[in-house]
Amino acid sequence: MWRRERKVVGPQRPTLQDIEPLNRIFAESFTDRYRRDGMPGVRVPHLNPTVWRFALEGAGQGAMVWREGGEIVAFNIAHCSGNEGWMGPLAVRPDFQGEGLGKQVVTAGIEWLKSRSAATIGLETMPRTVENVGFYSRLGFRPGHLTVTLSQVPHPGAVRGCTRLSASPGDAAAECAALTTRLAPGRSYAQEARLTAVLELGDTTLYRRGGQLVAFAVWHAAPLADGRQREDVRVLKLVAVDADAMESVLGGVGDEAAELGVDRIAVRFQTAFGEGYGRLVDSGWQAHWTDLRMTLAGYDEQPTTGIVLSNWEI
Repeated sequence: MWRRERKVVGPQRPTLQDIEPLNRIFAESFTDRYRRDGMPGVRVPHLNPTVWRFALEGAGQGAMVWREGGEIVAFNIAHCSGNEGWMGPLAVRPDFQGEGLGKQVVTAGIEWLKSRSAATIGLETMPRTVENVGFYSRLGFRPGHLTVTLSQVPHPGAVRGCTRLSASPGDAAAECAALTTRLAPGRSYAQEARLTAVLELGDTTLYRRGGQLVAFAVWHAAPLADGRQREDVRVLKLVAVDADAMESVLGGVGDEAAELGVDRIAVRFQTAFGEGYGRLVDSGWQAHWTDLRMTLAGYDEQPTTGIVLSNWEI
């Protein structure tokens, strides 16, 4: 079949004015992916523009788009949380797939993360999508554990000792940074916490034990989908010294959800932390979705102490 010559230019850094075309490609490409996976009834909605702004500003120079005739045809939002590098979301417009652009998009993200001295370079994809798993594998990524989205109805008032970062006196942000460094050397979630507050997407819940900070969780309450009502409170990052502290800080997030009138909290849990995962399942958390964690060979996830959960989606 004859195809006109493609003149794709990129990578370029997107602006906030590109959010609408990014949303269109995001919805089109992922809806097409579900269709090809045998789920034709799934329609992926546009994302909340403020969530896109969170992703673009958090990624900085790692946010990349490719254009043809001035129109965006592909994108890759690569992030560096300290030495933890990951890509997501990334997509190629369906009519531009199968021409090598996907490889170019992923390779550009890899090179940018390497230039930032990322010790980890990863992404997540649906485990049932063998086409994607094979594609990323051919580019050097290796499958690891699952990320399981767990959710629960909050039980307000069950936890004491939790406060919001935005309402904490002193330099609580520095305490969060010190805890992260102690448990996961090289990582930093300060940017995510800052942007969450600045863009009014949510907050960070702190949990202290014996006066010492032992856990925190960065969460969003703003609707994920554009034009929808608030549906849940989503935990993006969680750092805890042990499973008890993890459960306590999630209880604090549940209190925030109840106060906001939201009847569900969700956390994307990496199953590498088996004890913590089992504790939540045993206490009634329900599994709703799974993603396969993949990391570039030689750039595996770094060792941690305690429980350190990091969402690789927006």
